Amino acid sequence: MKDFIIPWNDADMGTPARQGAPVTLSIDGFAVTVPEGTSVMRAAAEAGISVPKLCATDSVEAFGSCRLCVVEIEGRRGTPASCTTPVAEGMVVNTQSSKVRKIRKGVMELYISDHPLDCLTCSANGDCELQDMAGAVGLRGMRYESGENHYAPSLAGMLSKGDRRARQPEGEANPHYIPVDDSNPYFTYDPSKCIVCSRCVRACEEVQGTFALTIEGRGFDSRVSAGGPLDNFLASDCVSCGACVQACPTATLQEKSVAEMGTPDRSVVTTCAYCGVGCSFKAELQGDELVRMVPWKHGKANRGHSCVKGRFAYGYTSHKDRILNPMIRDSVNDPWQEVSWEEALSFAAKRMRGLQEKYGQKSIGVITSSRCTNEETFLVQKLARAVFGNNNTDTCARVCHSPTGYGLGQTYGTSAGTQDFDSVEQTDVVVVIGANPTDGHPVFASRLKKRLRAGAKLIVIDPRRIDLVKSAHIQAAHHLPLKPGTNVAVVSALAHVIVTEKLYDEAFIRSRCDWEEFAEYVDFISAERHSPEATEALTGVPAETLRAAARTYAGGGNGAIYYGLGVTEHSQGSTTVMGIANLAMLTGNVGRPGVGVNPLRGQNNVQGSCDMGSFPHELPGYRHVKGAEVRDVFKQAWGVEIDPEPGLRIPNMLDAAVDGTFKGLYCQGEDILQSDPDTKHVVAGLAAMECVIVHDLFLNETANYAHVFLPGSSFLEKDGTFTNAERRINRVREVMKPRNGYADWEVTQLLANAMGAGWHYTHPAQIMEEIAATTPSFAGVDYALLEEKGSVQWPCNEANPDGTPLMHVDGFVRGKGRFMITEYVATDEKTGPRFPLLLTTGRILSQYNVGAQTRRTANSVWHEADVLEVHPHDAENRGLKDGDWVKLASRSGETTLRVKITDRVSPGVVYTTFHHPDTQANVITTDFSDWATNCPEYKVTAVQVSPSNGPTDWQEDYAAQAARSRRIEAAE
Repeated sequence: MKDFIIPWNDADMGTPARQGAPVTLSIDGFAVTVPEGTSVMRAAAEAGISVPKLCATDSVEAFGSCRLCVVEIEGRRGTPASCTTPVAEGMVVNTQSSKVRKIRKGVMELYISDHPLDCLTCSANGDCELQDMAGAVGLRGMRYESGENHYAPSLAGMLSKGDRRARQPEGEANPHYIPVDDSNPYFTYDPSKCIVCSRCVRACEEVQGTFALTIEGRGFDSRVSAGGPLDNFLASDCVSCGACVQACPTATLQEKSVAEMGTPDRSVVTTCAYCGVGCSFKAELQGDELVRMVPWKHGKANRGHSCVKGRFAYGYTSHKDRILNPMIRDSVNDPWQEVSWEEALSFAAKRMRGLQEKYGQKSIGVITSSRCTNEETFLVQKLARAVFGNNNTDTCARVCHSPTGYGLGQTYGTSAGTQDFDSVEQTDVVVVIGANPTDGHPVFASRLKKRLRAGAKLIVIDPRRIDLVKSAHIQAAHHLPLKPGTNVAVVSALAHVIVTEKLYDEAFIRSRCDWEEFAEYVDFISAERHSPEATEALTGVPAETLRAAARTYAGGGNGAIYYGLGVTEHSQGSTTVMGIANLAMLTGNVGRPGVGVNPLRGQNNVQGSCDMGSFPHELPGYRHVKGAEVRDVFKQAWGVEIDPEPGLRIPNMLDAAVDGTFKGLYCQGEDILQSDPDTKHVVAGLAAMECVIVHDLFLNETANYAHVFLPGSSFLEKDGTFTNAERRINRVREVMKPRNGYADWEVTQLLANAMGAGWHYTHPAQIMEEIAATTPSFAGVDYALLEEKGSVQWPCNEANPDGTPLMHVDGFVRGKGRFMITEYVATDEKTGPRFPLLLTTGRILSQYNVGAQTRRTANSVWHEADVLEVHPHDAENRGLKDGDWVKLASRSGETTLRVKITDRVSPGVVYTTFHHPDTQANVITTDFSDWATNCPEYKVTAVQVSPSNGPTDWQEDYAAQAARSRRIEAAE
C-alpha cells in the first residue's frame, strides 16, 4: 500500500525496541550495532536484512512459535529463533544459509497444509503476511495432505470453508466446519484461516490488557477462542480495541470494511477526534473513500494502540443524519429552509449586527468547541473579541476542566498537566481519583494496566467500583469509596497523614516551595478535624484504609496522580485540584518521570480550547483581559481595541437571555442543551434569544432552538491541530475534502467577513503562525516543526525549541510551589427525606460525550440507552427489579430510564451516563457550581428513585418539540 503522508519508517521490526549499552555483531557479513537486549531479528531489520516471520511483530514480546525466523549462529548448536535470541557482542549470524532456507520452506509447507488457498478471493489478498512469507521462502508446492479440521479437500484441492463444497463434501455435512464469527459489528473471526501464531492473544494481553482471548484445543484442533465454549466475540470480554485485528497476519481477524471495500491504497496520518488521549491514526483509503483507521505506531500518545471509538467508530462522518446544506428560519417553530451559503451567512450577519444595534454591543457572544481544532477555536474567540467587540466567549472546557486551570495555576503557575503519557511506565504508585480510564481514556488505561502488571501499586478514589479496582491480572492496593461531594475531605485526610507522620519530602519542599507557606499549611492540615478518624463519618472511607493509602503514596517511590471529571465537576472542584497539587509537592512527586499531577481531559481538544483563549476573562495563553500589555499584543495583531472587561460565561449568557439583555449566540461544535446542567434553564435561555447560530455536523439538541444552521466538517475533512491531555500538539490532516464544502475555520471566516471583518486566511498554517506570534507557550510552533517532530508539547518556544515533555523539572513555572489552604465546605446540594440518594454521572467505553457521534455508529450495540445503576439494597427497598423503568427525580426535574441493579455503586449512591438525549439526564442536575470557575456540579445531585411505567410528561413534550423543530424544507 502506498502511503500518502508517512513521515517515518513504518516497517514492522519484528520485536520491540530495547534500551541499553551498544552491542556490535555481524549479520550476513554486515556489522550492526544495537542496544543490549535487542533480538537478532530486530538487529537484522535495523541493518535492512529481512528475516521471514509469522508469530513475531514489534508490538508484542517475542514468542518463538512459528519457527520461520530460524538462523545460524557461529559457535551455537542448532538453528535458534532469531526473535527470541538476544544479540551478544561479537556474535556472527547467518540468516540465509541453505540449511535455514530449507527449514523455513518446510515450516511454511506445514502451515499451508492447514490453510485454505483461496488467496485470490480472500479479503486479505495483498495484505497477508502468510502470503508474503510463502513468497519469501520460495514455496512453490505442498507435499502434505491437507487437513480437514477447518475445511475439506475436494476436486482441485483445498477450499475456503466459505465454499459450498467445503461445507458439504461429497454431499455430506462436514463435522469439522466452524462458521465465521461475525457477531462483532466491526470485524470477523474466521477459524479456517488461523495459523495459531498467538499474536492476537498476546496483543489482547500485552497491549490492551483485557485477556479476552486464548488458544483452545491441541495440534490441528488448536484455534483462537474468545471466552467460553458458547461465547462469540460480541458476548465475550473483548472490548473491540482492534489490537487483535491489527496483530493478525492473515484474514482470520479482519475488518468488515476491508472485506466489503477492498485493500486500501493510500493513507494519511491524522489525530483521533474523541477523548483527550489524542491517538495518532493512519486513515487508510481507496481513492477518497475511507476503508479503515489504523493506530499509527509512531504516535507518541498511543504508541500504536487504539480503542473501539477511534479504531472503528468513524461512520458518523458519512451518516444519513449529517446536514450538508446551510439552513435558516425566522422562528424556532418554523421548519428549516435549505439555502445557499451566501444567503445563510448574510442572514446570520444581519441578524447579529441588528441585535447589537438594538440591544448593545455585548448582547451577543460565542461558544467554542473542544472538538474543533486549535486554529478553529482561536478564530471563534477572535470573532467575539475582534468582530463582536466583546469578551462573551466560553467553552464546554469550562464545564469539565476549568478547575484544573485555576487549581494548577494557583499552585504551580500553569494550567495543565505535568507529564507525558510515557511517564506512567516509570511510576511505582498510581493514584486514580475521580476518573474511570478504562471507559473514558482506554488507550492510556491500557498503558497504565501494563505498568500495574509489572508491579506498580494502585490507589483508586471513586464512589464506584470501577474496572481498575479489580479486573484481569490487576487489583488496586486500596479502594477509597468516598461519598460523592467529599473529595476535599479525603484529599485533606491523606495530606494530614503524610504531614503528621512526617512522610513528606522536606528537602524537596525547602528547595522547591515556599517554606513559610508550607509551615502555615502544616498548621492547617495537622488539625484533628482533617484526620481520617474525624472524616470517616463524613466521607464513608474507613480511617485505616485511608491511612494505608497515604502511606503507600508517600513511601512507595515514584507517585503519580491521575484525575478526571469526578474531581473537577464539584462545587469545590478547584479546591480539590489544589489539594492534589499539595499532595504531589508534599511527597516531592513533581519534576521527573513517573510522578506528577495529570488531568485526564474528556474531549480531544479540551486542553487546546483553553489554551486558545476561550474563557471570557482570558486571552490566548491564559492571560487576563485586564492586562493592558496583553491587550496591546492583540491590538497590534488584529488592529482593534480589546475590551478590558471580562465577558459572560455560558450560565451568565443564559441568565442574561432570560432577563432580555443577551440575544444572539454563535455556537460551534457544542450541544449545551444536552451537555450543560439544569436543562430547563438552558431551554429557557435559548428560547429567549433572537438569533442562535448552530455550527455542527448534525441537528443536535441545541439546534431545536436555533435560527441558523451552518453545516460543519468532520475531523477527516480539515487541517489543523489538537492539543491533548499531556499538552501534546498533534497535526490533524485533511483525509478527504469537506462534504459540506468548507472546513470549519473557513465557515467562521466567512461569517466574520459577512460582518465586515476582512480576514484573509488561506490555510490553518497561517492561523497557527498568528497563534505563535501572540501566545508565548506556542511561540516556537509551526507546521514545519510538527511535520519534522510528529508532535510537540507546549511550552514550545526559544527556551524549549523541541517542546516540554515534563513540566517543573528545575523549578515551578511560578517560581516557588505554593501550598494552598483547602478547607472542606459541604455542597449546598443535600439529601433529605424527599431526595435521599446521591446521583453521580460518568461515561461508558462505547459512547462519547453527548453521543452525537457514537450513537450514529455500530457502537450502540453495546450501549443503546442510558441506564441507572442502583445498589441491591436500595433497589430492594423500592421494589425494583433489573430492567424496570424507574423515575429519577431531583429538585430540578425528573426523567425516566431503566434500572441496572449492581453493587458497583455503594448504598445510597446511584449512577448514570448522559449519552442519549431521550434520557436527558441533565434535567436532573442542578445549577450549583465550582466556587472559582462556575464548573457545574454534575457529580452530586440529591435524587429519589421510584418505579415508573414509561417516559415522563416532560420527556414526551421535549421529544415532540424536537420533532417539530427538525422539519426541513429542501431548497427549490
